[in-house]
Amino acid sequence: MSFQDLEAKIREKRAIVGVIGLGYVGLPLIRAFIKAGYATLGFDIDPVKIQRLKAGQSYIGHIPSQWIAEWLASGKFQATHDMGRLCEPDAILICVPTPLNESRDPDLQYIEQTTIAISKALRRDQLVVLESTTYPGTTREVMLPVLEGTGLKVGKDFFLAFSPEREDPGNPDFSAERIPKVVGGIEPQSTRLATALYGNAVVKVVEVTSAEVAEACKILENTYRAVNIAMINELKVLFQRLGIDVWEVVEAAKTKPFGFQPFYPGPGLGGHCIPIDPFYLSWLARRQGMPTRFIELAGEVNTSMPEYVVQRLAEALNEHRKPIKGSKICVLGVAYKKDVDDPRESPSFELLQRLLAKGAEVSYNDPHIPTLPKMRHYRVPAMTSQELTPEFLAAQDCVLIATDHSAYDYDFIVRHAPLIVDTRNATKRVQSHREKIWKA
Repeated sequence: MSFQDLEAKIREKRAIVGVIGLGYVGLPLIRAFIKAGYATLGFDIDPVKIQRLKAGQSYIGHIPSQWIAEWLASGKFQATHDMGRLCEPDAILICVPTPLNESRDPDLQYIEQTTIAISKALRRDQLVVLESTTYPGTTREVMLPVLEGTGLKVGKDFFLAFSPEREDPGNPDFSAERIPKVVGGIEPQSTRLATALYGNAVVKVVEVTSAEVAEACKILENTYRAVNIAMINELKVLFQRLGIDVWEVVEAAKTKPFGFQPFYPGPGLGGHCIPIDPFYLSWLARRQGMPTRFIELAGEVNTSMPEYVVQRLAEALNEHRKPIKGSKICVLGVAYKKDVDDPRESPSFELLQRLLAKGAEVSYNDPHIPTLPKMRHYRVPAMTSQELTPEFLAAQDCVLIATDHSAYDYDFIVRHAPLIVDTRNATKRVQSHREKIWKA
């Protein structure tokens, strides 16, 4: 087979698409390619995930089990943890985590391990695309040497590109196939093949001149958000001291039809991108002997928000002649954003840990996360979501709203809880008992 044969196979949808990492990015990507008419093969090292998928069961809230069952019934989807089968797909898309280590430097172990696994099965005329967010240069400097260590050459024997994932979990307006994809190859033929592949599955493909540009694009998108969220978080603290409601200010400012995009404050950053990706860029800048003061400052502001929330909670309790120590505090929402079951990097874990350290009797409720998962950076005991009965709410000294899920009846919560600390402006439409509500 030749480059032309692989391109024809992709364009005619005869290619098999493999996706490594069947999480919040990988499964929606599988869906996009199945809808486009491709056969898919999903890889994950977690045998429990594979077992559930083979049984037609989903483990992600916004991916219904019905979809999985339909994929299996159509014959367009298989799931496996056998990395030896990586020789089967014609295109391999990598959607693995890229966290930070303890010193907040890039942790590329999952990309490195995945690349080694691919190299052991790599054959001629395969397209490999990295989607995991990372610093500019990763695809060329980290992946390419390992893949070419097989003796195969990029652009001749196999093809390599980067196309950053763009997922907004829980947002039905932006499913994977409806989001434009940026594509940059290691060399022109890799770009051409990746463009052909994604062009059949998503609404639009944006070609850029290199993998490095595509990698930098994703970092820019998330750094832009992190910096602007930091600005509004800092203004929140200032406006609170001035007796001004920051949410009302934002609502007024966004009526301007040009030159302004609204960002909203919160208890800290969450999710798999915004709290992490800017530090990839600042790490790369340090390697080049250049400080990224703007990014570092934004990171400091955003990471200080949980401490500010706990401080505001202490002030609220103090008005009721109570300390944090010994107080019963229920945290509402441990997902990183509303209406999803994704707890990655959620500031709620930092809040729980800080409150526990101060001696609070802590509980939580989240309709999307019934059991508190273990998180690699936090030491929080095992908990289960508590039912929000009138008796439970009345027994709390304070209810802390950390995630503004739509499922919550905020009138009910405010009516029965003695004190509310609201970090999301979730109670803005509550009319009665507003004297109980503290903004944070």
